[in-house]
Parts: sequence; C-alpha cells; structure tokens
Amino acid sequence: MSSFWSGWIIVLTVANILGCFWLIWWTMRRRAGEAAQGDVTGHTWDGDLQEYNNPLPRWWLWLFYITLFFGAGYLALYPGLGNFGGVLGWSSTGSQYKAEMEQAAQKYDPIFQQYAAVAVADLASKPEYQEARDMGKRLYLTYCMQCHGSDAGGARGFPNLTDGDWLWGGTPEQIQVSIANGRVAVMPAHAHLGEEKVDILANYVASLAGRSVDAAKVDAGKEAFMTSGCVACHGVDGKGNQILGAPNLTDDIWLYGASMGAIKQTINGGRNGVMPPHQDLLGSDKVHLLTAYIYSLSKS
Repeated sequence: MSSFWSGWIIVLTVANILGCFWLIWWTMRRRAGEAAQGDVTGHTWDGDLQEYNNPLPRWWLWLFYITLFFGAGYLALYPGLGNFGGVLGWSSTGSQYKAEMEQAAQKYDPIFQQYAAVAVADLASKPEYQEARDMGKRLYLTYCMQCHGSDAGGARGFPNLTDGDWLWGGTPEQIQVSIANGRVAVMPAHAHLGEEKVDILANYVASLAGRSVDAAKVDAGKEAFMTSGCVACHGVDGKGNQILGAPNLTDDIWLYGASMGAIKQTINGGRNGVMPPHQDLLGSDKVHLLTAYIYSLSKS
C-alpha cells in the first residue's frame, strides 16, 4: 500500500474515533433550558401521546466510551491503521502462524510420510488403508471441492473425477503430475472459419459421439474437421490426445456442454482451462495421499 493511501486510512480512522468520542460527550452533557428528566418535552401526537425526557442511563453511554477505548487500544497494538504494523508487531504470517504450522507438522508429517511409502494403487484399493483414503478425502474437501464439487462430480468447465474419463491420463502417475504441477489447456478459437463451417463442424463432432445431428452436414463437417487443424489435437478418429489434454470427442462426455449451441460456442470462441499446481502448497506427501483418494474415486 502506498504511503498516501496508508496516511488517508489512518486519518479517516482516527477522525471517526475522535468524532464518536465527541458525539457521546455532546449527548451526555446537560444543556441550558432542557427539560429535567421525567418532564414532558412538549411534543404531542394523536391528541394525548406525549414525549418525556428520559435519556439513556449514564452507564449505558459509558459503555460506548469503553468500546472506543478498546478500539483505539487494539489499533495501537495490532495492524489496522494503514501500513502501521502495531506496537506488538503481530502478523498473520509471523511467528504465531509459523509456530502453529511447526506444531502441526510435528504431529501429522510422520503420518503422511508413512503413507507416502505405499503405492497409490494400494492406498486406493486395499481395506487396510481406509484411514489414508479418509485423510485424502479431507484434503480434497479442503483444496479441491471448490471447482470439482464435494462429490467430485465436477461442473461446467471442471472435470468429473469419478467417471474414469481423463483429459491428461488416469494412471496414478499422470494424476499425481496433474495435482502437483497443474495443467493448462487451450482450445483455440475458430471464428475465422465462418458461421457455416462452424455449424457443419459442430454437427460432425456431435455425430462422433452418436448424438442426433443433421445427417446432410456430417460429410462436409468431416472434411472441415480434417482440413481445419482439428486432427492435430483430436486425431483423425477424434479420440483425442492425453499428452495435449485434447478430449476424446467420441465418448459423449462433454466438459462444456453437449448441446449444439455449446459445441458451436466451443468451436467458435475456444476454451481455456487451468488447473493450478499444488506441489508448493501441499508438499509431496499430501499430494501422494490426494492422488490416492482421487484415483480411488474413478475405480469405485
């Protein structure tokens, strides 16, 4: 944060606190000509409904002072005023956080290391490693469910991890690489082909998956598929390429939707998918457990 904005925040915050102090002081003081407590103020509604001068109790108003003193003290001790770090020098990434992480590491790292020595296939399938799968599930619910869902069923643009259909490969080694290093998938836009050619391409692609299409457009769509660069990624037979993350177009599993409109949108505008890397965040042992859990989902 720049020094200007830091100073601006400090001025606004301090001014608001001082303004609240003045407002409470002004409210508490007695003013000349004011009706005594319990007297009628002279305001009358509906004929006989009168307002009496019964202010808040002094002890109630003093509670506001206490909250303001607490707020001022907190801002003096801890971060909150722009770039001022507080007298205590506390930080969310400081010694307290590091101490908590070290304490957790001492308790849990030996468990993760124990399972790291076991093959992913064994962790995913053998009954004696149910605890390992439960730990992998908790890791999944913490770091993965935001995109793939709590049931790992995925969502539009986020793969289903339970169906055995893998863009980048479904072996333990390939899944582990996907989690650790992340993936970046790009389907280039083909708007330059024009609306008519995109239409026949969409019909041909849908036909590969056995969907109902305009049969008159399939042959022309196949020719466009072979000559427009589609085969470079999806192959002559349309079954994709896991090295590139190019999906199989024949299995009727669609990441962005299977309607004719969705297919046309994919061809016309392209798609961009990003799976963030988790190696630095989780470490090798946790990635190993997470791999085992996800691998088990597609095998159950």
